[in-house]
Amino acid sequence: MAAGQQDDLAFGPDMRMGFLGGGQLGRMTIQAALNLDLRIEVLDPDPHCPCARIAHQFTQGDLNDAEAVIAWGRNLDVVTVEIENVSTEGLTALKAMGVQVLPDPAHLALIRDKGTQKQFYADHGIPTSDFVLIEDGRAEVLSRGLPVVQKLRTGGYDGRGVQVIRTEEDARYAFDAPSLLEDAVDIEKELSVIVARSTTGEVKTYPVVESVFNALNLVDYLVAPARISEAVEAEARRVALSVVEAMDFVGLLAVELFLDKGGRILVNEVAPRAHNSGHHTIEACGTSQFEQHLRAILGLPLGDTAQRSAAAMLNLIGGEGANGVPLYSGLAAALAEPGLHPHLYGKATVREGRKMGHITVLADSPDAAEQRALALRDHISTVHAH
Repeated sequence: MAAGQQDDLAFGPDMRMGFLGGGQLGRMTIQAALNLDLRIEVLDPDPHCPCARIAHQFTQGDLNDAEAVIAWGRNLDVVTVEIENVSTEGLTALKAMGVQVLPDPAHLALIRDKGTQKQFYADHGIPTSDFVLIEDGRAEVLSRGLPVVQKLRTGGYDGRGVQVIRTEEDARYAFDAPSLLEDAVDIEKELSVIVARSTTGEVKTYPVVESVFNALNLVDYLVAPARISEAVEAEARRVALSVVEAMDFVGLLAVELFLDKGGRILVNEVAPRAHNSGHHTIEACGTSQFEQHLRAILGLPLGDTAQRSAAAMLNLIGGEGANGVPLYSGLAAALAEPGLHPHLYGKATVREGRKMGHITVLADSPDAAEQRALALRDHISTVHAH
């Protein structure tokens, strides 16, 4: 069948779609897929991953094993991802077999290496902070001048593989691996724009959101829409669209941005999938980012991205020393209040710093939504071991 051609799509059991990765992003996409009667098959190394119990078919396997990816995906119509750290060789082979693979494996290969990603922005005139690529962090970091941000080129995820080096003492602990050194940006706000581009060429953006990070470099909470001027909003959308256009990207792309103290919008990095900064769209927007991803890769008309309510999204993160079966204290209080929407990810064990769920808070204004999220944070945002 000609998957991706809107007139030819057979919804239901004849349509076989695969997700590489079985985490919370896949789980929330499966929830959206059920409304379209789509069956999602999942490959993940963890038999207890969030998708394992709700996927139409679950296969345990290594996402970076090309042969395992090929064996799993060769009879599927469409394959997509919920994480970048997968075998692009396996996906390229599936594409050659006629499986529709979106995002394109070449885009995944570009994005998963923060060095090639950053060089892409420089080569295409996309605003980003100045940088150098290095092989040995400890030997070279001081020559760049401090403070500087060091990012591992590959393997970093959810705050790991990134550190700010402010002093010579910090430099002693620099990553001794191929890295990216970026000039530290004097940040006013950290922003994000989620862009959907369909196989038909249709493009839509969601309203800009602002994110607040914690000490682990994880998003603590976000506020949507961002409290920025119309001019900054327009520039953020323009820059995000320029990334999608330069890549000729198809699918859902989350573009993380810095607004610096001088009013410049700079690209930090991108994610070729649903993203933490778009979780609020489930309740706050006409179409969730998860449904929009499905629409984009299937060539369906993109959904309404207008925000129907101001919102904040509070991440539920494993607390200090957490290790074991998760216990969500204070959740009943959230369920009792109007406009609060908990989402638990179904992870079997909690670890310190692990994302276990989120709560979306709706309100009349971004400021009011932020205040509600802050009031909740000390009571229910920390997840402990049982």
